[in-house]
Amino acid sequence: MSKKIICLFDVDGTLTEPRQPIKPNIEKFVLETVKKEFDLAVIGGSDLVKLKEQLGGGSIFEKYKYVFAENGLIAFKDGKQLPAETIQSMIGEEALQDLINFCLRYISELHLPFKRGTFIEFRTGMLNISPVGRNCTREERIQFYEYDIEHQVRQKFIQALKKEFPDLALTYSIGGQISFDVFPVGWNKTYCLRYIEGYDEIHFFGDKTTEGGNDYEIYESDLTIGHRVTCPEDTIKQLNVLMAVIKENKEKEQLTVPMQCA
Repeated sequence: MSKKIICLFDVDGTLTEPRQPIKPNIEKFVLETVKKEFDLAVIGGSDLVKLKEQLGGGSIFEKYKYVFAENGLIAFKDGKQLPAETIQSMIGEEALQDLINFCLRYISELHLPFKRGTFIEFRTGMLNISPVGRNCTREERIQFYEYDIEHQVRQKFIQALKKEFPDLALTYSIGGQISFDVFPVGWNKTYCLRYIEGYDEIHFFGDKTTEGGNDYEIYESDLTIGHRVTCPEDTIKQLNVLMAVIKENKEKEQLTVPMQCA
């Protein structure tokens, strides 16, 4: 019996460049080649609007069996939305406002090469914090990312939050180029796995798989087979390897099936 397999993809850095639409050749390969062999699912830390912008608008639900936004807090199966939870219901409004106020004060005292707008994006199951502001251009994103590598702006911000709110059961996860996510413990990308049922193997593809990255927990999960990628083109290479291995295993199974006497 062939195994039933689903491929679960991170979006930014895995299927697309950060916050960019998927390239036609990448999408064609995934939807026309990979989908013939496996079911497909996508998961991002961003909200549903951003996922649609990157992966094809309303047709995203036709392309992928599962669509998970905000680490899976916003979940769809076959185009139908599944139950959702909120960060404010989990930690309470008072603690949430204390957290937001601290972040705004911290950002106001940062001196960066530049600042733009939308420093805190309130999502259903998380806060997305951007020291430089999410309204920066693509070129400014790259510039801040390089600055952050040298000066560890996001990492220092996270350490300040952990020190200020030691009793809040929150996880801080760096993803993409300009921001980090804040969400209740356990609400990382493994949250989506509760919805994926009926498969022998879940193959996860992600680029932020080291500790502290927003793909780390799901990459390391016992429920997935993790594939660490470096860019969308590397994702395609690893998918080709996976399909070749599956094909080889199927051929071996066929050779070992005992022949029946007439």
